[in-house]
Amino acid sequence: MPELTQGQDAAAVNALRSSIMRISRRLRHQRVDESLSPTEMSVLGTLARCGSASPGELARREHVQPPSMTRIVAMLEAKGLVRLEPHPEDRRQKVVTQTELAESMLAASRTKRNAWLAELAGQLDEDEWAKLREAAPVLERLAHL
Repeated sequence: MPELTQGQDAAAVNALRSSIMRISRRLRHQRVDESLSPTEMSVLGTLARCGSASPGELARREHVQPPSMTRIVAMLEAKGLVRLEPHPEDRRQKVVTQTELAESMLAASRTKRNAWLAELAGQLDEDEWAKLREAAPVLERLAHL
């Protein structure tokens, strides 16, 4: 892993942090269902990406405490977005699975957010857009480290 230098690297990290935060904040306003918190949407996204998981696994993936995840899962279950099923190997545990309602809501949310981001990216010139396309896999990796 490269060491950050005082000059250009530090400035690049600062610009990256700032721009990611601003874009993220603006993307959050493009939600389809305003009744869900960003954390609830993130949990649904994790289930969509990684498949069913125990509340403990979800807590680790989402970097929250297990009691918080238990509350989040209960709220999502009450809204019909997840269901709890017995764990296949340990009947004391439960497995959280997203419902079809969650899948369709996430698809609609992705469509809306992708359209907004595509419109924003449409304001870039071809060279900027090429650089952004090239950076996308790196940003994706950073998001999941």
